[in-house]
Amino acid sequence: MSRGWGVAALLCWLGAGLVATWGAEIVVTTSILADGVHNIVGQRLQVVALMGAGVDPHLYKPTVRDVRRLEQARVIIANGLKLEGKMEQALRRMARRTPVIFAAELIPPQRLREVAPGEYDPHVWLDPQLWAEVLRRLADTLGQLFPLWREEFQARAQRYAMQLQELDGWIQQQLERIPPPQRTLITVHEAFGYFGRRYGVRTLALQGVSSASEFGLARVLQLAELVHTRGIATLFAESSTPVRALEGVATAVRWRGGRVRIAGPLYTDALGKPGSPEGSYLGMMRTNVERIVHGLLPQP
Repeated sequence: MSRGWGVAALLCWLGAGLVATWGAEIVVTTSILADGVHNIVGQRLQVVALMGAGVDPHLYKPTVRDVRRLEQARVIIANGLKLEGKMEQALRRMARRTPVIFAAELIPPQRLREVAPGEYDPHVWLDPQLWAEVLRRLADTLGQLFPLWREEFQARAQRYAMQLQELDGWIQQQLERIPPPQRTLITVHEAFGYFGRRYGVRTLALQGVSSASEFGLARVLQLAELVHTRGIATLFAESSTPVRALEGVATAVRWRGGRVRIAGPLYTDALGKPGSPEGSYLGMMRTNVERIVHGLLPQP
């Protein structure tokens, strides 16, 4: 995994530290990161997300306003592991003059899902326990940048980790309601790999870990054949990707005489609208699990 300018420059910034300024701006890429960072820093620092509800980070192109925000930021936090697509290289270049933290890359590679040699699944937040570890490490890193608030950031991250542990237990209880043979989760892109690894759910998708990856008719027909032969009853749409690709799979299943429905949407790469239950990470995960359980439970 190439860390590039991000790590080298960040080490220099950590050595110097930053002056703690009330309301200083941290710019993050995704709404999921914004939620996590806010739970660490509270009101000490202003957290601004470039991407809002329903935005696909794999395909996102920064606006002029985004570039201006990044240039003015005290700290920039991205997910990394190529989640932000082509934008990531620009962020690594910005690390020459501004602290840039790639949150998912704080986790040792051996704990990540390697999807190709040297390529890792970026969707670490879909395992609450792994996400708690990301946020603990992120709190430590921010504490080095803002030493005055180090202990506060670490304490807040630890308190939030307890909420994530409770969420993890609740998810396990809910998924146990699904008979093991029916624990197959099919989505548009391979976002739920960490979720599946954590909870014993088989995950399949049309695309790889990036929604920017291409797929052809052969993949649609292959997935349709699997759905039909295994009697899988539900496909799951995603809030940040078009549903038409899954509609092609569903049509191919019906051509074979099978029955399948499209449920969801599940929230993968972005939170829901602010103020909605899915507008926070905890609410997003609960909604996802409720929809997965409802979709995979045997229908009367």
